[in-house]
Amino acid sequence: MARKDSQHGKLIACFHPQSPIVEGYRSLRTNIEFAAAASEVRSLVVTSCTPLEGKTVTSANLAVVEAQAGRRVLLIDADLRKPSIHHLMTLSNRVGLTSVLIGERDLAQAIVRFQVEGLEVLTSGPLPPNPAELLGSERMKALLKRVEEEYDLVILDAPPILPVADAQILSSMVDGVLWVIRVGRVPREAAVKARQLLDLAKARVLGVVLNDKREKSGDGYSYYYPYSYGGEV
Repeated sequence: MARKDSQHGKLIACFHPQSPIVEGYRSLRTNIEFAAAASEVRSLVVTSCTPLEGKTVTSANLAVVEAQAGRRVLLIDADLRKPSIHHLMTLSNRVGLTSVLIGERDLAQAIVRFQVEGLEVLTSGPLPPNPAELLGSERMKALLKRVEEEYDLVILDAPPILPVADAQILSSMVDGVLWVIRVGRVPREAAVKARQLLDLAKARVLGVVLNDKREKSGDGYSYYYPYSYGGEV
C-alpha cells in the first residue's frame, strides 16, 4: 500500500487535481497548444539528458491534464530499457509496445484504458534485446502513423538522450520534443551535448521543462513546479 500511495503522489494531476503543482502541468499543456497553432502537434516525445530528471512523471501528468481538457490521449512507454509508466500508473506490463512491434499482439489488445476519461496507455511490454532497432523499425513508424490518426495527442516517454540513441530515433518520427531538465542536476556541457544530439536528429524541440523549479506561493509555502518555456528552442 505504501508503494501505491507513493506512486499516486507522483501522478498528482490525477489524484490531487487541485494541487498548485498541477497548474504547472496545465501551463505546459497551454504552451503546447500555442506551439500547435503554428504547426500541428499530434505526437510528442518527452525526454531528458540523464536518468532521474522527471521525464516519466512529466509525461504521465501531461497526459492526464490533456485528457482532462477533453482530448483523446495515448501515452506510450517507449523507454524499452528502464520502463516505469506501468509502475507509476499501477498497470500490468506483461503486454505492451514490444508485443505489438514483434507481432505477438494487435495494438487494440495491448492498449489499456486508464481511469481518467479519454486517456489510454500502451506500456512498454517485455524488455527486448534490441531496443534501438525496434524503435527505429518500419513497424514502429507504421504504429505511430496509425495512432496519430486515432488520437488527438500521442505522448511517448522516451529514454534519456545522452546514454542511448533511442530518443534521437523517436524524435525524428514525431511532431515535437519536450526536453525535461531537473534544476541543479545537469551540467551545462551535458545539456549542450544533448541539444547537439537532438539537432542531429532534426528534432523539433517545442520547449524545455525545468523540473523542481521552486516557487513561493501566497500562503507562505514553497512548491516545486514543472516550469516550461518555449516556443521552439
